[in-house]
Amino acid sequence: MMKWLAIGFSIFIVTVIVLADTGLLPGMISGLYDFPNGDKLGHFILYGILSLLLNLAFLSRPSVNPARTLWTVSLILSILIGLEEWSQSLFDSRTMDIVDLLASYAGVAVFALLAWWMRKWRQ
Repeated sequence: MMKWLAIGFSIFIVTVIVLADTGLLPGMISGLYDFPNGDKLGHFILYGILSLLLNLAFLSRPSVNPARTLWTVSLILSILIGLEEWSQSLFDSRTMDIVDLLASYAGVAVFALLAWWMRKWRQ
């Protein structure tokens, strides 16, 4: 079940990125974070949820090393997020922002710790 949630949310994130890159992101979605630092909060929450779902999906596999799994998933996700943030510099309608990137990384870290805690709590 967790695997399908992670796949579905990954598809959602990629869709939002593509729509934003092409300037087709509906106003309703972009209006959700139309308040001071709302964009940063959006990065933190969206990438945090993605981190949580991916980490829980990989942690649910039998006989995994939890610490290694969390580090590996978080590192790969962070690299992809960094590449996505850099790619924004290639589009006139987007702006690369280091603070957005840091908010994204914070979301990945905090929600990875939440995944670790949830796995511990279930055992």
